[in-house]
Amino acid sequence: MSKRAIVKNLFLQTRSSYWFVPTVLVLLAVVASQISLLIDLNRDSIFYIWPEAWETTEVDGARSTASVIAQSVLGVAGVMFSVTIVAVSFASGNFGPRLIGNFMKDRGTQWSLGILFGTFVFALMVLRAIHSGDGADDPAFEALVPHLSLGLSMLLMGVSIITVIYYVHHIPETINVSNISAGLGKRLRAAIETAIDERPERGTSDDVVRPEGDPTQSLRISRSGYIQNYDREQLTELADKHDLHVHILHGVGGFVGPSTAVMDVWSEQDLSDEVTETLCGCFVVGSTPTEDQNLLFIVQQLVEMTARALSPGVNDPYTAINCLNWLYAAQSTASLYNGGFRESPITRVWSEDVTFDQIFSQGFGQCYAYIKTDDLTSAHLATLLDRLIAEIEDPENIATVRDFARKMD
Repeated sequence: MSKRAIVKNLFLQTRSSYWFVPTVLVLLAVVASQISLLIDLNRDSIFYIWPEAWETTEVDGARSTASVIAQSVLGVAGVMFSVTIVAVSFASGNFGPRLIGNFMKDRGTQWSLGILFGTFVFALMVLRAIHSGDGADDPAFEALVPHLSLGLSMLLMGVSIITVIYYVHHIPETINVSNISAGLGKRLRAAIETAIDERPERGTSDDVVRPEGDPTQSLRISRSGYIQNYDREQLTELADKHDLHVHILHGVGGFVGPSTAVMDVWSEQDLSDEVTETLCGCFVVGSTPTEDQNLLFIVQQLVEMTARALSPGVNDPYTAINCLNWLYAAQSTASLYNGGFRESPITRVWSEDVTFDQIFSQGFGQCYAYIKTDDLTSAHLATLLDRLIAEIEDPENIATVRDFARKMD
């Protein structure tokens, strides 16, 4: 399997996890505590900046302080973790399980948990270093109150209090339906702009001619699941090296089975097992679709929110209207930003391009099945279609919107 594809997929999974940032902060807390304790043991060092007038804490007081900090922070962290799970369960149940990834990627929650766990570990390491001496002659057992480390523990305790206050405000914000739809809409617009910017100009390709006739071989990857990403650079390198033409049949977000052909290959000679295995290894398959290289997945999330909002059990047309507004913004971007989607040049490796019509059919087209029975959202959709027709400039895109508007009448 392609190392670049694996690393990229691992990065995306790490980005959408609750363990990575807290783990890093806990490790940093361990290192910081050891450095701080080392400075406390060498008070003649220039790094020891704790004022002598503040060195009034006795051994018992230092132990009690570090113990209280560790116990209280860990207790609050446990409550915060429980609240996080409840918020994720609430959001997935009300807005759809596809949106869980949006909450898992939330940096505010990850950093909040990490700061509290890091404070707990720092205070615990400081508590371990405090000892009263017990009258032993060995200098290693002399009484030690690490004033600098204890002061840093109290400072981290203050940071933890601010973090809890922030977290109490942050959690309701994350499950606010307007913020959820706005987050999806902004990421959809950004993904469309990125896709348009990265699509090369028509005249930039070499003199490549698309092959005619049946492919030499159709390749399967012998795994079931959703294609989460693929290494297009390596596919292009292999195509240039072995004089291949590769048509990717199922791009990112497509579901494949063990017998599903993922790509068609045209070659002047039979492909070796090594080349075939390398080609198939460029694809990463997982159990869930992802947003990376797959802006249509964001469209599907907005459609799912619209469908749930208009379900008989919820009946919330204003949430549906909010989702339609962001779909409208995405369609406007797809047509107007930097000339809109344009035809890609002919290259040795190609797949089906995302188009304005595709975004429109999977957005407004699929939403209409749910909103056609609701007069309020249907009227708002008609207004948005009129605005699109007035704003966009491409005749083909205007025809797509007008055809859909006629079907609504």
